[in-house]
Amino acid sequence: MIKHLLALAAAATLSTAAVAQVAVSDAWIRATVPVQKTSGAFITLESKQAARLVGATSPVAGRVEMHQMEMHGQTMKMHAVEAIALPAGVRVDLAKAGYHLMFLDLKQQMKEGDTIPVTLTVEDAAHKRESIVVPVPVKPLGYSAPGMHH
Repeated sequence: MIKHLLALAAAATLSTAAVAQVAVSDAWIRATVPVQKTSGAFITLESKQAARLVGATSPVAGRVEMHQMEMHGQTMKMHAVEAIALPAGVRVDLAKAGYHLMFLDLKQQMKEGDTIPVTLTVEDAAHKRESIVVPVPVKPLGYSAPGMHH
């Protein structure tokens, strides 16, 4: 079943990415322990035209929210955001110490080596929405993406 979902996800990514003109790279989700109900997903997006990431879903989570981490004085705070700007031609990193996706109410454990389908909803300047299905690999609990020094 997972292999079938991944094949569908890969096909959908190829067909919708060209329409949305958003390149997706370096996607990963953090593994969880068996009883954990949340995890974070990280991804790099680059849009050919100005757009916004306005939502995300996955069959493994009750909901997926877009979050931002910010420093307030000496305290790092996290909060949900309604959208993430994707300026034309600019790489936008959804990384550990900035914007990222939060998977909430997990329906299963995120196990290292699994691949999880994630649907990203992107809105262009004309408010046309497109969905991009991305197969996201699960990385170990202690994983830190190359080049990320947060």
